[in-house]
Amino acid sequence: MTGKDVAGLEEAGDSIPPGTRINITFLAGEDTTTRLTAARAVKRLGFVPVPHISARRLPSRPALEEFLGGLAADGSAENVFVVGGDPARPEGPYEDALSVLRSGLLRHHGVRHVGITGYPEGHPGIADRVLWSALTDKTAAIAAGRFTGDVITQFGFDVDPVLTWLEALRDRGVHLPVRIGVPGPAGVRRLLGYATRFGVGTSASVARKYGFSLTNLMGTTGPDRFLHALAERYDPARHGAVKVHFYTFGGLRGTAEWITRFRQQNVPAGHSS
Repeated sequence: MTGKDVAGLEEAGDSIPPGTRINITFLAGEDTTTRLTAARAVKRLGFVPVPHISARRLPSRPALEEFLGGLAADGSAENVFVVGGDPARPEGPYEDALSVLRSGLLRHHGVRHVGITGYPEGHPGIADRVLWSALTDKTAAIAAGRFTGDVITQFGFDVDPVLTWLEALRDRGVHLPVRIGVPGPAGVRRLLGYATRFGVGTSASVARKYGFSLTNLMGTTGPDRFLHALAERYDPARHGAVKVHFYTFGGLRGTAEWITRFRQQNVPAGHSS
């Protein structure tokens, strides 16, 4: 959710299982009060707030302290997700997520769990070798800071690069749990727009595999085929601990209701997904 989605979360609240982790983005144009209010709402409704910290959007160390201090005061600081952020140039002293991790401020304000980013299909503006180096460095910083952690990946439409990336991740000695980014049900045109922005593969064959056509942009599609393929090919010995993280492109309630239906249709009674 974004900082401005509190009303949407309240509307969707009865569709989301208690204790669900809900990430709160750190967007340009939203102030600290908006972000803190969103984290407070997530906790009030019985979920686990995971506020984002966008390193390059932070104008100063005091600004980071103010945000973390506000989260701590509300009891919402235990889990955070640290990302470099979109600006090409840092707006303050933090040029990347690693610099925030090494600041010493997270643990001081009660952070216990840190999420970091993963890119199975690469990043349109960052070389693969840089991505891998950053990921292993952040993993080491999480261990050095005595945090628990996980990796949340960019969404995608093709399971093949996800599984290949997971094996490469484990081969590099990174054994943090991974939450695979999954698009919630949304209009095809919207999905393709986000895919273009984030460098996600959308060839005709990939689209067909996922379940939509590049020639029909008016429809809506969900990640049914993607999740089935991931479950069928997942091997704990090779891929490690894996869960999923839903990007709610179609809205909080729409995604939550889709997940409920999918579980009812596909998860045997007595089993957890």
